[in-house]
This record gives sequence, C-alpha cells and structure tokens, in this order.
Amino acid sequence: MNITSKLVLGLALLTASANAAPATKNPVVLISTSKGDIKVELNAEKAPISTKNFLSYVKKKHYNDTIFHRVIPSFMIQGGGMTKNMKEKPTSAPIKNEAGNGLKNLEGTIAMARTNVVDSATAQFFINVKDNAFLDHQDEDQHFGYAVFGKVTSGMDVVHKIEHVLTQTVGQNENVPIEAVIIRSVKVVK
Repeated sequence: MNITSKLVLGLALLTASANAAPATKNPVVLISTSKGDIKVELNAEKAPISTKNFLSYVKKKHYNDTIFHRVIPSFMIQGGGMTKNMKEKPTSAPIKNEAGNGLKNLEGTIAMARTNVVDSATAQFFINVKDNAFLDHQDEDQHFGYAVFGKVTSGMDVVHKIEHVLTQTVGQNENVPIEAVIIRSVKVVK
C-alpha cells in the first residue's frame, strides 16, 4: 500500500468515526422492593436535571427503606419520600420541571412527583401503570405537566403487583398500602 492509499484509508476511517453517532450510555438503576425488583433506564439526554437529581438521592441512599406511599390502580404508584411510619424524609431544594422534554407519561415510564407548583419536585417519583396523557406537558401556562425521566426495562410485573395492593387512608394521605411496600434500596447497575 503506497502513501496515498494509506492517507485515503486514514481519512475514510476518520470521517466514518466522526459521522458515527456518539455512544450515550444512560444510567440504569435497580429499585429493590419488598414485592420484587424493578430495573429503570434513566434518560440523561432528554431529562438531565431530573436524572442528576434522582441519582444524587440514590448516591445518598435516600430511597433506602422508604415506601410506595400512594398506589392508585390504573394510574400510578408513587414513592421515594416517606418512611414506613408515613414521615416525610428531608430533601434537597426543588428542581426545574423538565416536562417539556418531549417524553410522554406512557405505561412503564418514571416521572417526578410534585405539588401544584410547577418547579416543586424533590425526591418523590411515580411509575405510570398505564398511558396517562393528561399528565403530559401541554403548554407553559395552562398545563405544564409532569417530567418523565426514564422507563422501566424489566420488572413491570412487580409494578403491577404493587398497583393492586389493598390501600387505606392514613391521616390526610389516601391510597396508602395497608401492608407497606418497602423500597429496600435503589442502586446504579451496569
């Protein structure tokens, strides 16, 4: 192979690698519960703020020994902020709502729970047990929506087991599982 052929081949290889899509590796977490394991792939590209926030709570082990404290069949399961005694754990400052990122509240997606204040999400999250289009971002004024930041990749059977537990009202909290559904740990997996 002469020098010109080597240069052409080298340029072709450089061009091919420059045009290749960058390999983005989304973080994956394992939510271990008293009902089984749920694996979730986070979307760091479309929801960087929510992903970083969620991972900061994972790193601090905030979710360990919390519960799914709000379970509504044919809607969602919510957790990540309450102890077995229904005491809210302290959190970091609220984050900016990323509901306008294009991700939809489809069955199996994970989203940030919040109050009626748009930018009020902290640690709590929910997993949609069916498509919930009414939670999607529609506009900045009337309906901002709830920020989806990932999706369940395995363990939807566990999500549905949790969805169908018997619930009760505890104080001002409705839809609380009678038998606590414990989040034993949340860990980043490879």
